[in-house]
Amino acid sequence: MGAPAEADRGETGGIRTALAGLTTRGRSFLAAGIAAVICAYILGQADLRRVGLLLAVLPLLCAAVLHRTRYRVAGSRRLSPARVPAGSEARVHLRMDNVSRLPTGLLMLQDRVPYVLGPRPRFVLDRVEPGGRREVSYRVRSDLRGRYPLGPLQLRLTDPFGMCELTRSFSTFDTLTVIPKVEPLPPIRLSGEAKGYGDGRQRSLALAGEDDVIPRGYRHGDDLRRVHWRSTARYGELMVRREEQPQRARCTVLLDTRGGAYEGAGPDSAFEWAVSGAASVLVHMLERGFSVRLLTDTGSSVPGEGAEGFAGSGQESAEAAGLMMDTLAVIDHSDGTGLSRAYDVLRGGNEGLLVAFLGDLDEEQATVAAKMRRRSGGAVAFVLDPDTWVREPADVPAAGDAHEERLRMLREAGWTAVSVPRGAGVAELWRQADRERSGAAALTGEAWR
Repeated sequence: MGAPAEADRGETGGIRTALAGLTTRGRSFLAAGIAAVICAYILGQADLRRVGLLLAVLPLLCAAVLHRTRYRVAGSRRLSPARVPAGSEARVHLRMDNVSRLPTGLLMLQDRVPYVLGPRPRFVLDRVEPGGRREVSYRVRSDLRGRYPLGPLQLRLTDPFGMCELTRSFSTFDTLTVIPKVEPLPPIRLSGEAKGYGDGRQRSLALAGEDDVIPRGYRHGDDLRRVHWRSTARYGELMVRREEQPQRARCTVLLDTRGGAYEGAGPDSAFEWAVSGAASVLVHMLERGFSVRLLTDTGSSVPGEGAEGFAGSGQESAEAAGLMMDTLAVIDHSDGTGLSRAYDVLRGGNEGLLVAFLGDLDEEQATVAAKMRRRSGGAVAFVLDPDTWVREPADVPAAGDAHEERLRMLREAGWTAVSVPRGAGVAELWRQADRERSGAAALTGEAWR
C-alpha cells in the first residue's frame, strides 16, 4: 500500500478532530489555564491572568500546529513471502516516507494483525526529516491454514510537548496466505506413468495402423523420412505423416472433506494431515510433469482448472501449484455425507492415476470408493485409521475390524490401500504404497506401468 496517512475532512471537521486529540496533559493544561484566567478576573491579578492564558493557549496552539502541519506520510507493506506453509514464519516489512517539506515529530506506528499470527506490532519512530524514510519489520507465524488480512496500518502523531495526539489510518489491506505443509516425496514408479513424460514417455500416432494414417501437406523443414508415399501418389503432391502427439500423464487427487469422516481439530488433527498429504502429492506430481486435478467429495475442484487438470511444466507448474495451495489453504469440512458426487465426476473418465485421502468409511462409502477404481489407470488410497487418531496409542486395539474390512474391500477392487495411523509421515506411507503395489504386482504377474 502507498496512500497518504490522512484524509482531509474539511476545515471544521479537522479542527474538531485536532481538539478531540488533546491528551490528558493537554486537557489538564487547558482546564488549569481557564481556571487561572477566571480567578485572575475575580481577584484582579494581571500576572495570574497571563499565566492562565499561557496555560490555556499552549495545548490549543499545539493542536492547531499539529493540524496545520498536515504531515504527509506514505506507508507501504511488503510480505516475505506472501504464501507461507503452516508453522513457518513470514516477515512483514513496513516502510514510512515523509513526503512533505516539514519534519515530523514522534510517530507511533501500529499494524493490525489477527490474533493467531501473534501480538499486535507497535513501533516508535523518531523525527523523520523531509523526504526521509524509516523501515521496520516484524514476524508473523501461524500453525493454522487460512488467509489472514493484515491492516489497516495506524499512525499516531504527537507534538513535542505531548499535548495533542492524532491518529491516521491507511485504508488498504494485505493478505497473508498460510498453506498446508508440503512434505517432499521420494520418486517412485507410478501406475499410469507410461503415458506421461520422462522415462515412461509414450507417444501415439493420430490413428492406429499404417493404412489409417491421416497425412498432411508437406511444409518447408519437414523431415523427408516422414513422407507418406502412398498419399503422395494419390494426391499428386508431397504428403507427410502427422506429428506424433505426446500424451501427458494425468493424476487426480481426491480429498475427502466430509465433516463426519474426521474427529478432532487443530493443526495435529486427522483432517489437517489429509490436507497436507493431498498438498504434498499435488506438488510432487506437478514437478514430475503430470496434469494434476484436485477433487473433493463434493465434486468441486480448483477454480480455473481445466477438464484435464493443471499442466505441470515450467512457470505454469508454479502457478498451478500456487492456485491449488490457495484452495487448500481455506478448504474446510463439507456438509456432505457421501462420496457419490466425486464418483459421478470420476465416472466421466480420466484413465489416469487416482490418489485418494479418505477419512472414516462406512460400508456404503467404501463400496462407492471401490467403484472409483474402474475409471483409473492406477489407484492409491490413504485411509485414516479413526481409532489411532482419537485415542492414545496404548488404548488402541490390536486391529480395528471395521477399518481392516474397509481396506480389504478397496484392495479387492484393485486399490493400493494404505492405513494411516496417527503420527505417520506422508513420505513414509508413499514408500509403503510403492512396496505394497510392487508386491501385489509380483503376485499377480503385473508390473507398474
